[in-house]
Amino acid sequence: MNILRVRDYASVSEKAKNIVLDRISDFSDTTIALPTGNTPDMMYSLLVKEYQSGKVDFSDVVIFNLDEYVGMDPENPYSYNYYIHNRFLKHVKTERSYVPNGLAEDLDRECEAYEDKIKEEGNLDLALLGIGRNGHIGFNEPGTSFDSLTHVTDLSEDTMEANARFFPRDLDFPEKAITMGLKTIMGAREIILLASGNEKANAIREMILGEVTENLPASILQTHKNCNVIIDGDAASLLGNST
Repeated sequence: MNILRVRDYASVSEKAKNIVLDRISDFSDTTIALPTGNTPDMMYSLLVKEYQSGKVDFSDVVIFNLDEYVGMDPENPYSYNYYIHNRFLKHVKTERSYVPNGLAEDLDRECEAYEDKIKEEGNLDLALLGIGRNGHIGFNEPGTSFDSLTHVTDLSEDTMEANARFFPRDLDFPEKAITMGLKTIMGAREIILLASGNEKANAIREMILGEVTENLPASILQTHKNCNVIIDGDAASLLGNST
């Protein structure tokens, strides 16, 4: 695990953007898993600017979204399908992009099909991740097996509380999601985790300095051979000088 401490959120976003561009420059047909949420917002904006200026070509890049809410119409502005398309995909040209279908009649089959599609595309070259306050990555909540593949998960109370601010009060917050599993994510050749802000500081400390345990899913990243953790000063505030 390589810890990259940078000054602030803008620096986290810039560093992540540069790594993504470097990988695409090396391999134009890179297969990437992408996250949603506040943390990657600026990174997506920066990548779109690079595309619009002609500095990068995404046409052969394969995109897989990490997760999607169960029961959420893809056109719903609070779905992750809507998020990734409006923040990124509609602004760049890419031929192959995939988001789990939260409305699938057979959710287990949808998970199996998503896992199969990742394998068909040659598995993940790069997985970008955020981290939840409780240490989840993707929607792999505490207690998720390290051997998990793409699956339906029950969202924890902490996750629902943290994400409820993105939903209007008259819309029931989803209680389940489809997410890439921990084994799926760990199969990526390279992983980048982004974190910014004091609310992520405890999870970052436990991920880096704590034991590797399913009670803190992100801790498994300690065992990955090529994982970069990009954190600003606030997210690193509980690490001291240990890294």
